[in-house]
Amino acid sequence: MQALQNIQDFLKGVKMDSQRAALLTGVVCAVGSVVVLVKKISSHRKAEEKIRRAKNRRDESLQRGEQAVLRYKELHPTTDSSFILGLSLSEVTKQLKEGSLTPEDVFYSYMEKTLTVNQKLNCCTEILLESLDQLTTVGSNKDGLLYGVPVSIKENIAFKNHDCSCGVVINLDQPAEKDSVLVQVLKKQGAIPFVKTNLPQALLSYDCSNPIYGQTVNPHNPQKTSGGSSGGEGALIGGGGSLLGIGTDIGGSIRIPASFCGICGFKPTAGRLSSQGVRPIYRGQKTVSSSPGPMARDVDSLALCMQALLCDHMFSLDPTVPPLPFNMEIYRSSKPLRIGYLESDGYTHPSPSMARGVREVKALLEQAGHTFVPYCPLKMDEIVPELWLRGLLADGTTTLLQKLSVPELWKQHAAVEDYIQETIAHWRSCNIDVLLCPVIGPAYNFLYCGKTSVNTNYTFVYNLLNFPAGVVTVSTVTAEDEEEFEHYPDKFDKVLKEAVTGGEGLPVAVQCVALPWQDELCLRLMKEVEQLVKESKK
Repeated sequence: MQALQNIQDFLKGVKMDSQRAALLTGVVCAVGSVVVLVKKISSHRKAEEKIRRAKNRRDESLQRGEQAVLRYKELHPTTDSSFILGLSLSEVTKQLKEGSLTPEDVFYSYMEKTLTVNQKLNCCTEILLESLDQLTTVGSNKDGLLYGVPVSIKENIAFKNHDCSCGVVINLDQPAEKDSVLVQVLKKQGAIPFVKTNLPQALLSYDCSNPIYGQTVNPHNPQKTSGGSSGGEGALIGGGGSLLGIGTDIGGSIRIPASFCGICGFKPTAGRLSSQGVRPIYRGQKTVSSSPGPMARDVDSLALCMQALLCDHMFSLDPTVPPLPFNMEIYRSSKPLRIGYLESDGYTHPSPSMARGVREVKALLEQAGHTFVPYCPLKMDEIVPELWLRGLLADGTTTLLQKLSVPELWKQHAAVEDYIQETIAHWRSCNIDVLLCPVIGPAYNFLYCGKTSVNTNYTFVYNLLNFPAGVVTVSTVTAEDEEEFEHYPDKFDKVLKEAVTGGEGLPVAVQCVALPWQDELCLRLMKEVEQLVKESKK
């Protein structure tokens, strides 16, 4: 293009009649247009080739995984995979320690199930074939808390020699040079990372689709999304293909898929777990903190994962992480709690099923001896557009970057700090230990995640505040829930109703929240919710 500009500049200095000059200028412009078109075609072809290679890598890894499963089953025909798949993580780790189960039996049972689930849900981006080699040496980490446990990881978590594309084509063919700290610690604790899972393009979505690996669907209804951005994890675990996974959360990206897919998910306080080797879509954004965290079928699995990760090995690999081991005493405490609660934050209304979930869980917790205090988040009409959206996107979109100068960014950071302190003061004035509140759900129909951000405020506010938060599935959508939409008061009710219609039978969840660094207390409330709901259904 510079050469064409030089020609145009040259022609300006050449004496010729106007007709000839106009003709030559037109030719130059036409050539320029052709060059631009050729560049676009070339760029498109390069992108298509990158996608083709990525899909081939995925397909080859799936085929080799399937071959490995078949070989193992031929040599071990008596392995009872259905029994293994029915065990909880706590039961699996116990039997692995005792020797009544072998790591091989567990690994290949889950590998086979993962391959089956992926065929239905399109939730995996690649089988980590190195796991086959790790399986042969895992005995050296038999003392690890996760000895012999196959673990799934979100695609943007670094595993040596594998891409962290974040669902973006330009990031393909850039394999990680080393394992992320979390992967290193998982391996040290005896876990076997065996598959990477799907996410939305550029991460900043609560759907789960990208131009490389396609759309992940919901394990309870393939006409619904799995949620995002850790949607591959939600779908794989919800579909029974993984016992334990690691996702990331910057606005609900662990909690929303957990809600949509009927599992448990936990967003720790940002900084509690190492983020070294966890790839964001862009670096330098500090207003809203992202956090890696565990996703699993039950709360004890989340707690065990946190206990395993919060160890000296992680603190040594990443000295920026505070050396705070998991406090099992707090997690197992039975002390009565003062629990703040809300059915609506005053900015938007949750769907009827999610509000009902909060009411039902509140009643169970009150019967168990806990005290409830009404609570409402502060200034939601201000923080949604001004602090969260502008802060998160300030260096992610050119327009906002141009409009948000450095002094304004500092002012925004100060406003976030003020909001955190105001919220903590409000929390303490209510004299509450933890909070029970709605989460977005039930699972949306396709394309609606891009049409509305209604109810995402119920998750992202706790990223902005950097409060630990987790989701527990407690019920399913009823016909009465769907009928109640006729009286839904929110101004966005039409879009939200369209998004969740046809949701009868889908999971309903609640969200639990605690103050920063009180992760164990948050998990303790989640565990009690889970237990009480389970007992109420007997």
